[in-house]
Amino acid sequence: MSVSNTITAEIILTPEEWKEQRASHEARADALVKARQQRAARGEQDPVEDFLYTYYPFRLSALRRWTPGVGFACAEGDELLTDAHFQKGTDGLVRVISMNEGDVRRLTFIRDLSLAITTRPPFFRCYGLHEWAMVYEQADQRRHSQWPLRLGEQGTDEVVRSMPVCCTHYDAFRFFTPTAKPLNHSEPDLAGRIKNEQPGCVHVTMDLYKWTMKSLPWVSSDLATESYRLAHEARSIDMRASPYDFSAVGLEPICIETEAGRAEYESAQRHLAKLAEPVRKRLVDVLNRVLTLNSR
Repeated sequence: MSVSNTITAEIILTPEEWKEQRASHEARADALVKARQQRAARGEQDPVEDFLYTYYPFRLSALRRWTPGVGFACAEGDELLTDAHFQKGTDGLVRVISMNEGDVRRLTFIRDLSLAITTRPPFFRCYGLHEWAMVYEQADQRRHSQWPLRLGEQGTDEVVRSMPVCCTHYDAFRFFTPTAKPLNHSEPDLAGRIKNEQPGCVHVTMDLYKWTMKSLPWVSSDLATESYRLAHEARSIDMRASPYDFSAVGLEPICIETEAGRAEYESAQRHLAKLAEPVRKRLVDVLNRVLTLNSR
């Protein structure tokens, strides 16, 4: 049974407990990526999971790696020391490694960005036009060239011209075509992420996976798998609302060029933001604790 060390405010996990937690996490991670592994073996492409493993450069091994996070110590945990993310203390207990200055700076930025997003009102009426702006007037150079455009090149361009383009996410905006960038209501840049990013953005929800993975091993691996599931759902919505036809892989389009499609997208966007809220709050809370303990 785990016990609390009142001096260090740690929870000490018995060998049975941390081994059970590790095995359970590895099984969840394996289940999350099984379909991708099978597709990769067949040489098949998938616009959702391919993105999660290319745009976010984290391997299965990183998602599968177990860590309890800061605040936990593992008894009889010598076998964990084969992982460079663990270290053994003078008391014989195994914990995650201490942070260096670079780690502190990274986790501080992630905490500050995530906290800023929680305090900002969500904006929901962008309708996923960022994907359309990425092919605007340059459809012959589109990234997903193996997939057809639902409305063709001319129809895609007409949709972009007919609606306000209101993207707040730098990593989406930077892929806009040169002629699409001036159509956006602002010019989000890398330095302005804390000021610009907002909780209604589908890409901001997806990015919870990135920020959680970049916070390992000091946050728990179960938070990483939770954020991966959320990113998968957000990317699915993102691709369904895109100008591409992904119906061949089961992604039925959200036709944002219609009033009904825009209503469907906004409903999905609101749902994603609601799902992301407790995950982001948990990340902020854990990082606050991690950074506070590190400063002592």
